[in-house]
Amino acid sequence: MRDLHFIWDLEDEPGGNVQHIAEHGITQDEVEEVVTEHRDEAVASRSSGLPTIFGRTATGKYICVVFEYVADDPPAIRTVTAFEAPQPRSKKGKKRGR
Repeated sequence: MRDLHFIWDLEDEPGGNVQHIAEHGITQDEVEEVVTEHRDEAVASRSSGLPTIFGRTATGKYICVVFEYVADDPPAIRTVTAFEAPQPRSKKGKKRGR
């Protein structure tokens, strides 16, 4: 699979995606980790229709990342938002890990 490029706003840009995810307690590394590891599992967001990926970070957070595709060659995405999400439950009511 080809490398994936992430488009990030400047860290001090008001309203930028870096500041936005930081407000939710998420880092750029966590976003990149989850998107890279679960890239083939993207689904459309129910509210925006944008691609959305869920996954666990190395820090133990279960997060949701909403993004948009910016380019195909090389593949690039821009994070719109990311936040901690409730862990999905299996049919038996137990938490399942990813």
